[in-house]
Amino acid sequence: MVGELQLDSYLARIDHRGPLAPDLSTLAALQAAHVDALPFEALDPLMGRPVHVDLPSVQQKLVLGRRGGYCFEQNVLFQAVLEAVGFEVSGLTGRVRWRSAPTDPLGPRQHMMLMVKVDGYLHLVDVGFGICMMDAPIRLEVGSEQQTPMGTFRIGTWDGLYTVSAKQPTGWRMMYAFDLVPQIHADYVLGSWYTSTSPNVPATHTLMMERVEPGVRHKLVSRRYQRQARDGDVIEERIIESADELGRLIDDIFRVTPPVPIEDIWARTSS
Repeated sequence: MVGELQLDSYLARIDHRGPLAPDLSTLAALQAAHVDALPFEALDPLMGRPVHVDLPSVQQKLVLGRRGGYCFEQNVLFQAVLEAVGFEVSGLTGRVRWRSAPTDPLGPRQHMMLMVKVDGYLHLVDVGFGICMMDAPIRLEVGSEQQTPMGTFRIGTWDGLYTVSAKQPTGWRMMYAFDLVPQIHADYVLGSWYTSTSPNVPATHTLMMERVEPGVRHKLVSRRYQRQARDGDVIEERIIESADELGRLIDDIFRVTPPVPIEDIWARTSS
């Protein structure tokens, strides 16, 4: 898939002008620029539109179009970029735990992320977890708190799996559980189909958007918009009162051109 990638177009889209080398500083710079320029958004699943995760489709939507995407789209694209730069990358899948109680059973593999080997160390890299987007790679090192510019994360173990948790104002919150078994593209096709069609997945019935710029995290869930500092501290919160206001927010803050009229999206949201 690397041969299909338009790397120069991608670098222009995320406004990255720095050096390109398979090292940790390049990886961190690319990830930070990616989550700023390409927001998490799941407008297609919300509106019942198909989601395609082959690289040409993802590139057309996220790079050549004024759109973001969800985990499978974002990380398929980012994996191709990192491989083109020369990184050693494996695609993984995770079982989301953000809304789960500790005693809840494991769910399906409905999240995609990446494992990148840099300077002899494995790093978890994820540009598509759309309720707490990671803005920098974190080392696969169990137990230690790892700070990024906009968050604090921790790798743990649970029930024979690795976990990643984020520090929030209410304490640590598990994001997902995962193993290190590399996945093939067909696994992502299946996982994306489930995530974009199942009524049990928030993306099909809840408007969710997130963008992380330097110093600020923007989050939209249904009609509630938050501007957050690091570790989820809320510095502004408001309820969106009209379709026009929602349209301006999506255009100005998340920098997305919706695929359908904003009135249709408004009708699918609730306060």
